[in-house]
Amino acid sequence: MIERKIIDSKVLVTGVAGFIGSNLATDLLANGNQVVGLDSFITGKKQNLESFNADPNFTFIEGDIRSKETCDHACSGIDYVLHQAALGSVPRSIEDPFRTNDININGFLTMLIAARDSKVKRFVYATSSSVYGTEKRLPKVEEKIGDPLSPYAITKSVNEQYAKVFGQLYDIETIGLRYFNVFGAQQDPDGAYAAAIPKFIRQFVRHESPIIHGDGTQSRDFTYIDNVIQANNLAAISTNPDALNEVFNVAFGESTNLDELVQLLQELLSAFDPEIANIEIKYGPERVGEVRHSLASIVKSTTLLGYKPEQDLRSGLENAIAWYWENLH
Repeated sequence: MIERKIIDSKVLVTGVAGFIGSNLATDLLANGNQVVGLDSFITGKKQNLESFNADPNFTFIEGDIRSKETCDHACSGIDYVLHQAALGSVPRSIEDPFRTNDININGFLTMLIAARDSKVKRFVYATSSSVYGTEKRLPKVEEKIGDPLSPYAITKSVNEQYAKVFGQLYDIETIGLRYFNVFGAQQDPDGAYAAAIPKFIRQFVRHESPIIHGDGTQSRDFTYIDNVIQANNLAAISTNPDALNEVFNVAFGESTNLDELVQLLQELLSAFDPEIANIEIKYGPERVGEVRHSLASIVKSTTLLGYKPEQDLRSGLENAIAWYWENLH
């Protein structure tokens, strides 16, 4: 039987005040681990730490992954690194490629070196489905990627190459997880770079018309946060030698277009507020640098890691909407 959880370990979560990082920390603490959280609050939110800030098994370091001293300190005595810290968003990377490169590549390398020098058991890191770029074949298979379409995609591709080379040169175990459109509780609905699902939910709650960029037929493999938590646990503790220094798709393995997504959100939210059913959907210009269709093959993840996503889009949205309804009022 495949062990499915990190237990009784000391784990560093970078980007711990972000959406994914804070959910990972909550899960790790619930399973008896000591968690060191690192965040600079460039995009992370202090309120995401409130539920475990007083936990004696949680230690917080406010610092930047571009600082060697900070990364060395954070990695000291650590068993596993779950590296989530990055400057996300394709549009933001197009507007400010230098900052995206500096944080996502220089910061990644600094953390990777610190993990190597501290001799951590394994370095698990977040990469992105954006690396598939111009590759049009569906479903997306890990070994077949295209040319990147944005500076953000370039940074994630470089992260994967650095991790693989470090694994070959320095005997550090790395595993990359290519996230596909993750959503769930605590994902920020505000700001110019908010992800689609929390942004649409907030607009519906405010009785505003959601704006779909493009014609609505572009599709994504939306992935609930619990599936991502499962994948990180499995990647950290896997004893399968074939999984080391590899990258894995983390998704549900189903495709939904934006029109279908918005209709489902409208249906589920109408149970809380019937007036939402009558809100008009609007369309805007398509965003540059975005992959048009995204659907993951999860064969490699299931075969080598034992990954088995348990929450599909509808069940995940039901959980997320319950949280947003409580927290947006």
